[in-house]
Amino acid sequence: MDMDAVGDLEFPLDLEMLQLPEVSYFALKSNPYVVEALFSQWLSLPETGRLVNSLITDAKSGASLNVGGNSTGMDGVSNHSLPSMFPGGSTPPLSPRSASSSPRMVKQRFGPSSLGSPLKLVCEPAREAIPQFYFTTGCPAPNATTEDFLSKVNQFFLSRSDGVQIKEFKSVTKEICKLPSYLSTTLFRKIDANCSGKVSREQFINYWITSNMLTMDLATQVFTILKEPERNYLVQDDFKPALQELLATHPGLEFLQSTPEFQERYAETVIYRIFYYINRSSNGRITLRELKRGNLIAAMQHVDKEEDINKVLKYFSYEHFYVIYCKFWELDNDHDFFIEKENVIKYGNHALTYRIVDRIFSQVPRKFTCNVEGRMGYEDFVFFILAEEDKSSEPSLEYWFKCIDLDGNGVLTRKEMHYFFEEQLHRMECMAQEPVLFEDILCQIFDMIGPENEECITLRDIKNCKLAGHVFNILFNLNKFVAFESRDPFLIRQEHEDPTLTEWDRFAHREYIRLSMEEEAEDASNASDAWDESLEAPF
Repeated sequence: MDMDAVGDLEFPLDLEMLQLPEVSYFALKSNPYVVEALFSQWLSLPETGRLVNSLITDAKSGASLNVGGNSTGMDGVSNHSLPSMFPGGSTPPLSPRSASSSPRMVKQRFGPSSLGSPLKLVCEPAREAIPQFYFTTGCPAPNATTEDFLSKVNQFFLSRSDGVQIKEFKSVTKEICKLPSYLSTTLFRKIDANCSGKVSREQFINYWITSNMLTMDLATQVFTILKEPERNYLVQDDFKPALQELLATHPGLEFLQSTPEFQERYAETVIYRIFYYINRSSNGRITLRELKRGNLIAAMQHVDKEEDINKVLKYFSYEHFYVIYCKFWELDNDHDFFIEKENVIKYGNHALTYRIVDRIFSQVPRKFTCNVEGRMGYEDFVFFILAEEDKSSEPSLEYWFKCIDLDGNGVLTRKEMHYFFEEQLHRMECMAQEPVLFEDILCQIFDMIGPENEECITLRDIKNCKLAGHVFNILFNLNKFVAFESRDPFLIRQEHEDPTLTEWDRFAHREYIRLSMEEEAEDASNASDAWDESLEAPF
């Protein structure tokens, strides 16, 4: 390839490729004809021809085309530096402005040309290694945390080189893992996948570190231990092993060991209460997010430290279980563990209206788990009694809102509220009480709620109102409506004595006292009858 062939080539000219520091960039830009003339003159220079031939030779031989390199060209040229258009010493002086303010320098400062021309020396910045920021099982624990953990494990297994059995593992669960002690059986079986009956030091370390349990918070650790490996949620059966161990080891539940049937009912009631408050999606699956948002973890820690089970009011109180079970047993006349509409009507001394009970049995607020049509099972009753006796909780507000929302459009209208209050008004007349006009009741309800829209009430309005529970009592619970209107001083005093207690806590306390007194009176009566019979003459 000769210089004539090079001169015949036509291609768009990039001014930067000329690399003429002696000439202003803007002068070249504004005079394209001068640029073409300079380029033609540059191509005619002997040095340019030698440079092009050298580059062609390097390309054919497979060498890299480095314009600023040290490869030797023709006639002993030691580098491929571009020949200058101006003779030595005739370069025009630069502008007195600093080089940093030159437009060309500013443009070059942002990086090399996107054309990637081999005629320019491109200096790429050194690549910085980005550390790993995503880990499948979470970020690994710091070295100090891992070393502290291993030190505790080594100390515990120092005299147990052959491993530990399930009875000894409780110390590992509580002291090393900092978990509730009644999770030890569940954790032991997770690690002892082969059911050998023992867990070695290596097995425990491998499970705890491989699962990255060191960096997890307590809620995530409990969630991981309780759930099945293939699931990302908890179901009711996942809690049963932990509750079985709690029943077997907690000092406040020892008296139940002679009655296994009540142990089972207690565990079921605790699980139902957990799902009522924690499983806000009501799909029977507790996610990690729901677990963290609730107060179950704090209650689990509390019950592990407190010997009196009845002081743990959240979920685990035996007195609360006793009240729920006895209330269900009172309504279940034939004791087949199912109740019907007629039984629920009797609840609370006939406090509820027929219309609200119909809505409950139509399974609008919650689908029954009972498979017998037209009947309510024990689990369904637990949800009902918790919603009825504590209308300050969000699950209860959602439960009763769905009952009143007849068309399911997400708002309560005047017509819907009138439908339920109409029966209340009729009951007041039957009881010779002074009836209250619905218009007055409606004004009272809207004043209590303060809805955003004066024409209807939304669930958001209900949740933002502290007196929302009384609104539902006005519509379908006559006994509580009358008690609220009369401002029962006994109830007001109870609320002021301990404001931390919920409506459910106060109700369960009152009912437990009543039920225990009735049981004591019945026992005393039976003992008196037995004494009288023993005094009768044999003839």
